[in-house]
Amino acid sequence: MSDIPEELAATLAAHGGAAGRAFAARLPELAGHFLDRWELRPDGPPMYGLCALVLPVVRRADGLPCVLKLQAVDEETVGEPMALRAWGAAGAGAVGLLDHDPATGTMLLERLDERRPLSALPDAREAVRVLAGVLARLVAVPAPPGLRRLGDLAGGMLERTPAVLGALAGSEDRRLLADCAAALREVAAEPGDRLLHWDLHYDNVLAGRPGTALAHRWVALDPKPLAGDPGFDLFPALHNRFEPAQVRRRFDVLTEALGMTADRERARSWTLARVLQNALWAVEAGASSLPPHHREIVRQLRGGPGPR
Repeated sequence: MSDIPEELAATLAAHGGAAGRAFAARLPELAGHFLDRWELRPDGPPMYGLCALVLPVVRRADGLPCVLKLQAVDEETVGEPMALRAWGAAGAGAVGLLDHDPATGTMLLERLDERRPLSALPDAREAVRVLAGVLARLVAVPAPPGLRRLGDLAGGMLERTPAVLGALAGSEDRRLLADCAAALREVAAEPGDRLLHWDLHYDNVLAGRPGTALAHRWVALDPKPLAGDPGFDLFPALHNRFEPAQVRRRFDVLTEALGMTADRERARSWTLARVLQNALWAVEAGASSLPPHHREIVRQLRGGPGPR
């Protein structure tokens, strides 16, 4: 390929600065190298997200449809191959890893049906139920050694909280975020040891390709793996496809699927910790208030007034 999508180049530059621009400039060369090295031929237009270029390809040796995923190696992506191998060995329902180049982070993955993301399922309640089942299979797997650990992130989050509280303009937002920090302090000493996806929203679950063993399954992809408590993985299902009247019901569905019914208070605390993490990033990037849907999730999970 001679160039990359302009939108991907822009997001790589916005998020990665000079390093992002350099990686974007190198992508055509990297793609050509791995097409030759792994004996692949292109099989459709490129796809992309915020930081990765994904090329539909076919293996020349056996005609197997796959995708070539090219992304920079950083603290969020370095553990992805390790997590996919662990989930693959356990049959947990994540996309299959066919090959991997540690030096560049390039991966060859099985191809799913990109036309059928879980986000396209019209019934939001059914989508939540499906995502809960996928998540339950993923977090049942112990985290392999060497991954980032939630316990390390938790300490850093609490250290950054005072400065962020001071940067919030509204007193209610400061109270809500202080409650999130207090909830994190309650559970930080027991951060857990499960293999977390960390970014399991409805666009990161695709249907298996027709005609394959996964044709009738929903499959997770694009993890940002972390070793920790399953409660830290619930927030995307509440935040995405947001419905105020469904926050508590979704929380109930998720905790039941993950076997956390007796540990709902722990799950609540880790979910509030996830709101805190998102707020830290947003305020440190210049925001001065919480998004309205994050505010509502905190209100409802801490037991305040809100639709049920």
